[in-house]
Amino acid sequence: MTTSTESAIEVLKRNSRHLRGTLAEDLASPDLGFSKDGEHLLKLHGLYQQKDRDLRGQNPPPILMLRGRIPGGRLTTAQYLAWDAVADHYGDGSLRLTTRQSVEIHGVLKGDVKATLQELRAALLTTQGACGDVVRNVTQAPNPWGRADLAALNAVVTQVSDHFKAKSNAYSEIWLDGEKVDVAAEQEPFFGETYLPRKFKIAVTKVGENLIDLYTNDLGFAATYTGDAIDGYFVFAGGGMGMTHGNANTFPRLADELGWIPAAALIPVAEAVVASHRDLGNRSDRKLARLKYVVARLGVEAFRVEVETRAGLTFEPRPLPPWKSTPILGWLPQVGGTWAYGLHTPSGRIAGSLKKALRAVISNHRLALQVSPDQDLVLLGIQQNDREAISALLEAAGAKTADALSARALACVALPLCSLAIAEAERSLPGILAPLRAALIRHDRLDQAPVFRLTGCANGCARPYASELALVGQSSGKYILFVGGNSEGTRLAFPVQEKIAIEDLPVLFETLVAAWAAKGTPGERFGDWAFRMGKALAGTIA
Repeated sequence: MTTSTESAIEVLKRNSRHLRGTLAEDLASPDLGFSKDGEHLLKLHGLYQQKDRDLRGQNPPPILMLRGRIPGGRLTTAQYLAWDAVADHYGDGSLRLTTRQSVEIHGVLKGDVKATLQELRAALLTTQGACGDVVRNVTQAPNPWGRADLAALNAVVTQVSDHFKAKSNAYSEIWLDGEKVDVAAEQEPFFGETYLPRKFKIAVTKVGENLIDLYTNDLGFAATYTGDAIDGYFVFAGGGMGMTHGNANTFPRLADELGWIPAAALIPVAEAVVASHRDLGNRSDRKLARLKYVVARLGVEAFRVEVETRAGLTFEPRPLPPWKSTPILGWLPQVGGTWAYGLHTPSGRIAGSLKKALRAVISNHRLALQVSPDQDLVLLGIQQNDREAISALLEAAGAKTADALSARALACVALPLCSLAIAEAERSLPGILAPLRAALIRHDRLDQAPVFRLTGCANGCARPYASELALVGQSSGKYILFVGGNSEGTRLAFPVQEKIAIEDLPVLFETLVAAWAAKGTPGERFGDWAFRMGKALAGTIA
């Protein structure tokens, strides 16, 4: 979309000399933090400047969150141990696994950023492009079993991630002391001077497997196969979770299916969709800048034609198989006789004795790993004879088996570090799950527990609008209740009650679960029952 007025961020990107801005000068400055313009450019390097809001009034120094660009969440032993080490050396001592299969560390001071990034680089890790107005971390269906069909996605995800990595040398120059290039001659042949209007998220899975919440992405590819070899993809576009309270022009949206393409068309179609966002996205209002608003404005048929024209092909209509989310927690046999262990990590936080135990297990047994889209950690390549010792060590460190409710529950970081948070999420998740679990047990529904998500604001980082039951932060200590999505993430939830205080949740959960138990049909999941009830459900819980 060509606009007469670019937003201030667009102007900043255009004038940044391919994301350099004054970051090098800010880094050399005695100031404790980066400048306001630098703070925005940091995001495209995978960094967020934050303040600990629990220390408001005490003038705490700015701190930084670093997020990895880790295609498919796949890590070697050395790479995981590098994250573990920098968290201790430079961060707050904890790791956080994200819903996009990445790893974050919090609490890094400006003076330690270069050392942190250089230590990660030594382990072939980077934060470049993990945040900001670029194609971010590409997610992938987890593969704890070592299946050949899912393993075929590895090369695809790496290819897509590498293809859309910015060409700017700024990251190397500023953080890694790399050789400088002639900025005047440097080119961004695909992204151009202003990169994308907003963030862009891509997911890749096997058709039928949807643990990655494919429909919540800007662009999704669901692979089809001949044997274990990928022969093509169903393509989806226009998903995104963010919205703004009180702004009816903003909304969550699930992606639309565009059709099927042969395997060779993967990159041309990916380029066509991303380029459509680049050229047609709103660059004057960042709240309306995601690809989903382009698709909503044009309509899916016109958008399909737009992509076909750019890619030089025609999408093939094919029947789409049903979706499922195969569980990945606990002990799972791998091809070749080894084992995988899916470790549940509530809200993705790894700290204290659990972090120490994981370091020992991963280091001693030289395990590979994969971060899951549900913020869990899958340990790979465990020998049969080591299972008992590993289980004992992790259990002694506090690792617990997840029940049907906690296994799929997600929460964003929220307070105290996220500047956008207006309510608690990660820190409140255990206390919020407790009365919900109690209600499910009372009504014999725990084995059918709904997919639950909790966020501290409306931006939807924990994908609340694609869940069966969710709470979205509306103001301090108060939330909007969303219900009616389904367990496979293919239907949007809808709001039924606002301004719910945390202390009112036990009664609310009891009322909801009791009504579902009394009025639901045998085997009917909570989300399906709530969807069937529709807006009338508000009267049940009023």
